[in-house]
Amino acid sequence: MTEQTEIDKSSRQKEGKYLQRDLSNRHIQLIAIGGAIGTGLFMGAGKSISLAGPSIIFVYMIIGFMLFFVMRAMGELLLSNLQYKSFSDFAADLLGSWAGFFTGWTYWFCWIITGIADVVAVTAYAQFWLPEFSHWLSSLLVVLLLLSLNWATVKMFGEMEFWFAMIKIVAIVVLIVIGIIMVLMSYPSPSGSVASFGHLWNDGGMFPQGLMGFFAGFQIAIFSFVGIELVGTTAAETKDPKVILPRAINAIPVRIIMFYIFSLIMIMSVIPWSSVAADKSPFVELFILAGLPTAASAINFVVLTSALSSANSGVFSTSRMLFGLAQEGDAPKQFSRLSRYSVPIFGLTFSCICLLGGVVLIYLIPNVITVFTLVTTVSAILFMFVWTIILCSYLVYRKKRPELHGRSTYKMPAGILMSVVCLIFFAFILILLTFETHTRQALMVTPLWFVILSVAYWLLQKRKVKPQRIGLPYP
Repeated sequence: MTEQTEIDKSSRQKEGKYLQRDLSNRHIQLIAIGGAIGTGLFMGAGKSISLAGPSIIFVYMIIGFMLFFVMRAMGELLLSNLQYKSFSDFAADLLGSWAGFFTGWTYWFCWIITGIADVVAVTAYAQFWLPEFSHWLSSLLVVLLLLSLNWATVKMFGEMEFWFAMIKIVAIVVLIVIGIIMVLMSYPSPSGSVASFGHLWNDGGMFPQGLMGFFAGFQIAIFSFVGIELVGTTAAETKDPKVILPRAINAIPVRIIMFYIFSLIMIMSVIPWSSVAADKSPFVELFILAGLPTAASAINFVVLTSALSSANSGVFSTSRMLFGLAQEGDAPKQFSRLSRYSVPIFGLTFSCICLLGGVVLIYLIPNVITVFTLVTTVSAILFMFVWTIILCSYLVYRKKRPELHGRSTYKMPAGILMSVVCLIFFAFILILLTFETHTRQALMVTPLWFVILSVAYWLLQKRKVKPQRIGLPYP
């Protein structure tokens, strides 16, 4: 019997104290795919194409390339010590308790505000079939559904995310296949031209909006990748993390090419980029153009489940992050209590209560797109903070614990160099966010969150004894 099996068995014998390793390779692979296919791809693709034209393909490739190295850094750190439950744990151990506190609570806040937007979006999509149904009651039912899906066992969460992700995958694959068929048939487009790969370079070239249009694409596209690190929050509940986590992370480039690049290529080949509406989903437009009678209803279902998947992932990750924070004394101790199914029930319930903010937003701001854009902009900025902390933790890990890096079987390629390159890239993105009004406003508001965290951390340190971090001892 392996050492890891012994650990798992011991954990199960102490039910109620430990998270259980019940997520299989099938679950982790689909959770990783679901995290890589953000709601922003379905909802924001039209706007990003209208801003950057065909150059949006390079935008997604560059962002995906950078985030792959962030995930590799996260993978090496998580596998360097299997006592790490998530990236907030290694941040606290390597950078200090402040980093664990800031990372854990910031990640929680990221998913709460994204989850609120997703709840609002699901409510709006449900009106497609039930136009007379109460908005606030719809939002309440969505939150109760999320609570019930996560209340049972972690395996139930894995199963739901498996099927949610499968729906997104099938939708994108169908879109790519239909797009290829329409190109081969020289299908007529709305502008009067025919479907052709030539639209990618014949309509003003690959950079029709110039360099500024290319840069503007980054502001929107970065939102589509939030949640790509979700696989890191499943580390404590993965059956064989040393095998499964590397597989999930290594497949990220293939997924980005398959689900982002290919789908955008087919959309702009069938519908010239200049004809893509910024306020409409090009996925819907392509299916309608193909003459599928149930296209609108089918795509509405896909986008609804995509938003529900995002909210479901958020509820899962926030409850686990609160569990870890509570164990370290950085959150109320009630959040560290587990149900008999090893689910952090109090943290889960608290996160779902916070999602009820979506019900309030329904009354305050009737425009779903406005709410979604605002909160996801703030969320993306905070996600970049979390990604930055992962990279900084890796740099400290390489300096302070070279022996662990030497023994690692999953080393980050060009670790130190690519960490610095990625940090410079994130700084570049922040500069780009100052160019547009709505992203600039979100950038100006975001520091308030860190002011609140700083005050909370200062008050907390005055009241508690310094905890023993889980990062030690090392193997």
